[in-house]
Amino acid sequence: MISTDVRELDLCNFEGQLTQTIVLPNISWVTYQALLTEMGNHRSARLTYDCGRLTIKMPSKLHEIINRLLARIVNTLTEEFDLEVVDIGSTTLDRQDLDKGAEPDTGFYIQNADQLTGLDPDIPETLPPDLVIEVDISSPSTQRLQIYQALGIAEIWQYTKQKGLRIYHWQSNRYVESSVSLAFPKMTVERLNQFLEQRQNQSENQVIRAVRTWVRQQD
Repeated sequence: MISTDVRELDLCNFEGQLTQTIVLPNISWVTYQALLTEMGNHRSARLTYDCGRLTIKMPSKLHEIINRLLARIVNTLTEEFDLEVVDIGSTTLDRQDLDKGAEPDTGFYIQNADQLTGLDPDIPETLPPDLVIEVDISSPSTQRLQIYQALGIAEIWQYTKQKGLRIYHWQSNRYVESSVSLAFPKMTVERLNQFLEQRQNQSENQVIRAVRTWVRQQD
């Protein structure tokens, strides 16, 4: 059963009514898990849970356009650099022992992709994604970054309207900003931002073709 405090959100109409981020304090792990089950996998809302604090947000159109473009770029880079990849989308990443859970905008297994086999692989709780995309349009991802830190995610691509795309690597128990990608050592944050800028006056497919051309020029 879902507790009364969560039922008051009226889950049947939740996604249609949500226009901003909602934060709920004092939510138990059991309630959080029940809410994930109640809302199901086919939803747009993203849930973040951190030691009893539940945050629910509905991504905007711009958020999703940027997220999906960055995800296409990542998948294209794995193709062109002949790397394996498992794109888990916004699959929930949670650990009860840490009392934390989050749903990235998009998560990828790249360096550890060979550890996940089959169409619906079992993902070990202690094997976090190698790369996560976070797009911040209307709300900061500070809380999610803290959760990714606890989970041990090695690389984050974070986009904000104010600063564009930035890359963070997990080093010495903290995230450090980097000019290059850990998953794709030839890819710089400057070049990624140039691809995003191209999208202002080019189609998405044109940008992806530009990514392929750039990779082939690196040999």
